Amino acid sequence: MKALVYHAIQDFRIEEIEKPACPPEGLLLKVKACGLCGGDVRTYFGGHKSVTPPWIIGHEIAGIVEEVGDQTKGFHKGNRLAVAPVVYCGKCPFCLEGKHYLCQNVKEIAQHWPGGFAEFMAIPEDALKLGNVNVIPQGLSFEEAAISEPPSSCLNAQDRAQVGMGDSVVIIGAGPVGCFHCEIARIRGALKIVMVDLLNERLKLAERFSPDLLLESSDSGYLKKLNDETEGLGADVVIVACSSTKAQQDALEIARNGGRVIFFGGLAPGKSSSSLDANLLHYKNLQIFGAYSFSPEHHRLSLKLISKGKIDAKKYITHVIPLENIIEGIKAVKEGIVLKVVVRI
Repeated sequence: MKALVYHAIQDFRIEEIEKPACPPEGLLLKVKACGLCGGDVRTYFGGHKSVTPPWIIGHEIAGIVEEVGDQTKGFHKGNRLAVAPVVYCGKCPFCLEGKHYLCQNVKEIAQHWPGGFAEFMAIPEDALKLGNVNVIPQGLSFEEAAISEPPSSCLNAQDRAQVGMGDSVVIIGAGPVGCFHCEIARIRGALKIVMVDLLNERLKLAERFSPDLLLESSDSGYLKKLNDETEGLGADVVIVACSSTKAQQDALEIARNGGRVIFFGGLAPGKSSSSLDANLLHYKNLQIFGAYSFSPEHHRLSLKLISKGKIDAKKYITHVIPLENIIEGIKAVKEGIVLKVVVRI
């Protein structure tokens, strides 16, 4: 079969490799589409601590069941499936409490098992147990289903921070994740949504999601503009949807007294120390939420919201490319001139 194989930093190759066998209690999936994630881009340019070359990455996956294992139950050949990559143990104290996003023994497809930038992939038994492999709703394309994983994490983050009716929400970072947060905050009843980004090109792409205001953070007066927009009170919720210590620091300034701040974007290894004004946190009575990953119900809900048009997946997919063009896609994502690139396998 044809696959994209990661050999080293900035060395991805299209190769013919052996088709994987179907696990006895798993599935063999014929991959139809795989979203290109910012994490894949970071792996290309800087490697990944959990990935040892040669390896197949790609974790925003949709496809059709080619073969069902002899002992597999609940799935059938021809099922159209969206595969969220997170595999929980189901046994640790957090899983038993239903907080799967805190799993102590979490594994991921594309890290512990080969991923979706290939014509076929084996889905292990463990991935089928707790509900992160779901049937694609009728009428939803493989490309739309492939990008159901990122909003799953956004749903979890906004659940935890209780984004709700009447809230003012500021989202720092207007990439695809920031745009997912915009749509989800609107679904949850946010009254005013402001999106902030360094790049004007990003803000132009974000216009399609109808935030109430778009601001360039390169403008030295943007914090004052935000203050004016919130009548001098600040925002109920600030979501840092980018990898920036400056954005984290600004978030504490932007949040109102008693506000909630979500740190959604991870920082680069070796550059993850952020200098925060502890007095702002203390005297403003702020709550800061670190938010990463999701539970099975969030992925199921993400698929439903996309299938009902509440999350408009088509607006995110600015480019659909063949596997052979993935390097061009990676460079476009890094330059910030696209939203979601989906690789059609």
